[in-house]
Amino acid sequence: MDCLWITLADPQPATNGQLIYSEGLIRAAREAGASLTVVGLARTEKPDLPADQPGLRWRLATEKRWPTWRRALRAMPEAAQRGLSPAMDRTLAAALDERAWKAIVFDSICAAWALPAVLNYQAKTNPSARLVYLSHNHEITVARRIASVARGARGLYRHFDALRVTRLERRLMARCDLVTSNTPDDARTFAAEAAPTPVILLPPGYGGRRAAPRTLDATIPRRAIIAGSFDWQPKRISLERFLAEAVPILTAAGIELQLVGETEPAYLASLRQRFPTVRFEGRVDDVRPYLADARLALVPDELGGFKLKGLDYVFSRLPVLAMRVALPGMPLQDGLSVGLFDSHRDLAEGVVALIDDFGTLNRRQREAYDACAMRFDWSRIGRHLVDTIRSLERVSAPAPAAAALSSTPSIPVPPVAGR
Repeated sequence: MDCLWITLADPQPATNGQLIYSEGLIRAAREAGASLTVVGLARTEKPDLPADQPGLRWRLATEKRWPTWRRALRAMPEAAQRGLSPAMDRTLAAALDERAWKAIVFDSICAAWALPAVLNYQAKTNPSARLVYLSHNHEITVARRIASVARGARGLYRHFDALRVTRLERRLMARCDLVTSNTPDDARTFAAEAAPTPVILLPPGYGGRRAAPRTLDATIPRRAIIAGSFDWQPKRISLERFLAEAVPILTAAGIELQLVGETEPAYLASLRQRFPTVRFEGRVDDVRPYLADARLALVPDELGGFKLKGLDYVFSRLPVLAMRVALPGMPLQDGLSVGLFDSHRDLAEGVVALIDDFGTLNRRQREAYDACAMRFDWSRIGRHLVDTIRSLERVSAPAPAAAALSSTPSIPVPPVAGR
């Protein structure tokens, strides 16, 4: 199956959740038998472009964005404008002309800048091409959440951008032949809004290291850790709200808080100035030693969407405390394998209550590992995606295509013994 895969950028190195998810799905789809040509931006921090391989070709453009005034005239939201550039337009046009694609994938709303050109190609050249919206979030929900906490002129702009997001994501649902989602909650929302377009659940896989069994004890510092990237605005909002509530509570209890992960230097400097008792490490080459040297891992995010750092925590055998909405799609049970909270203050007080309770900490990290150990298999996820797209190919009309797959989300990666 020849598939044109439009993504934001070369996903290697995968320094945030979006890139990790894209890289994993690209690799898994190729291993499942799809022949992929990937269109996206080249990474300016890399000296070389990735090499083509059998079944995987790269068509990457050097980033040179349209002028601000020209982008402002477009009806596309900010997220979809991240890939806009003259070079990307040319790269996409050349890729569309290469062959009669069986499928064209929009890898997140960041790839939706390409929708007009793809629809034109489909209408004039290749009506049988199947279009797939591979969502990373229910973007309408995310945009509305961002707008709800913004104030002043920025708030007005965020509400305007939320309208643009709503229009574009609904257009993707209407014009694509398949929508995917990485959490059950978002999948249910898409199924209600996208009908009769089929919606499937496509959670991330996990290809990282799995730590050997370990026991937490007093030799590990009284430290809680937050790992991940902090360059996405909703994460920054949640992080700053949490720090404002939690730092005084944790400091008074003698508990250290450490943040590790990709962060814009200027933003990192501002956090260090505002919260001098917190250890902000920034980007590190290997997060595993930091995870091994903490007693608790935290997820203070106030939005849903799959959190890949949750898998890093669990497979590093680190107990997790999180906001109640923060870990959809993970098979964790409150009070047994995870601690879930309704406010940042409650989350901070939960850290204080548990930091020295080694019996509970060790029980939770074991229960969480066991619950996740047989799930999140990239190869099975890739097969599910490719098989679903192929089933769309075999249907000639839009209405039967919708009927061929149930709009009710189904989990493609049930536990399998021996994994």
